[in-house]
Amino acid sequence: MSLGRKKGNALCRLMIFNILICVLVVVSWKRGNNKGNPKRIRIPSQRFWRRQIMSKSFWNKEQQRLDMINNPLINSELSGDSLIGLPDWLHDTGPLDPCEADYRVPRQILDYNTLPTRFQDFLLHMHCRMYPMLINQPHVCDEKPFLLLVVKSLIYNFDRRQAIRQTWGQAGFLANRTVTTVFLLGNASSMDNFPDLQEMLDHEAKLHKDLLQWDYRDTFFNLTLKEVLFLEWFSTYCPQAQYVLKGDDDVFVNTLRVIDFLEGLSEGKAKDLFMGDVISNAGPQRDKKLKYFVPETVFLGQYPPYAGGGGYLFSGDLAKRLYNISQKVVLYPIDDVYTGMCLEKLGLVPEKHKGFRTFDIEKKYRDNPCIHRGLMLVHSRTPQEMLKIWPWIVHPELDCQ
Repeated sequence: MSLGRKKGNALCRLMIFNILICVLVVVSWKRGNNKGNPKRIRIPSQRFWRRQIMSKSFWNKEQQRLDMINNPLINSELSGDSLIGLPDWLHDTGPLDPCEADYRVPRQILDYNTLPTRFQDFLLHMHCRMYPMLINQPHVCDEKPFLLLVVKSLIYNFDRRQAIRQTWGQAGFLANRTVTTVFLLGNASSMDNFPDLQEMLDHEAKLHKDLLQWDYRDTFFNLTLKEVLFLEWFSTYCPQAQYVLKGDDDVFVNTLRVIDFLEGLSEGKAKDLFMGDVISNAGPQRDKKLKYFVPETVFLGQYPPYAGGGGYLFSGDLAKRLYNISQKVVLYPIDDVYTGMCLEKLGLVPEKHKGFRTFDIEKKYRDNPCIHRGLMLVHSRTPQEMLKIWPWIVHPELDCQ
């Protein structure tokens, strides 16, 4: 008998055996039901799988598309980049090059022409995440920092960066822990009426070796881009950092208080740490006069809990997970809300801590050294105020008992 025929007979016997097993199971189940167990199988009266309805808002629609494409059940049916078999609305994915202007935006967002120019620019290029680095510091984390201080800044804020270097952002050893500081920058555009300060910035980078700059237009709506570019940089050049404190260049950070807090964390608590001044039950502003205005044509729904972008603290382990999950979340024009969306995808909720005051403290306490000693971060402070407050933090003779 040929080998193929033997395999065929074996396969037939296996199929017959499986059929017999199924028959025995069914017979046994029926007998059990007839012996005083009258329970019947409950058949759902409604559909348990509903077809997804396409949102009318552009961001929601793009996120629905990304969720579908990243669905492992759908991915298993795809071959290469094919979208065959998926709903029709998934086929219109925009230009092949994600860094080209998205031709769908003006025709899908009805009030596009009435939006602020910087908002229009964000929407046209919201799928682009590939921008060349103009200034890098590939060895800044060689000492494996315990705490990485990450400061969002603008090219012309030289005085703020210098004040931070002289106070809470001092790099080196602090409280017997390695602290590293980097400043995140985009590019100034002549469209925004900024002078060309690149040569001064290049000199600053050579002098201090703490600047990271990418070649994209540095605007308020592109702060989210600054966030994801940093997370990518972190995963490549600084994945060994244990903790990250990320904030604006007008916040004051009590670095000693932060280190003391981190040293008291348990290993389990540290892994998923994400802490700040958390905002809950918030949604988009619909008033065009407001800074955080987002129209219904762009986004519908409530925001997840998120930590105010003035400053928050998180673990290095979570930073790497945030980078990975950010590839599955469409860029949103408000950076702290976007980070909250990424945390929600990870099944995490940011923790509120009273030591983070991104909306400042009462005016009567702003000159109180002991109040500042008990805080981790306060917003906002001028460079002159930072230089005034820092001695309150580091001088041991100050009695705050």
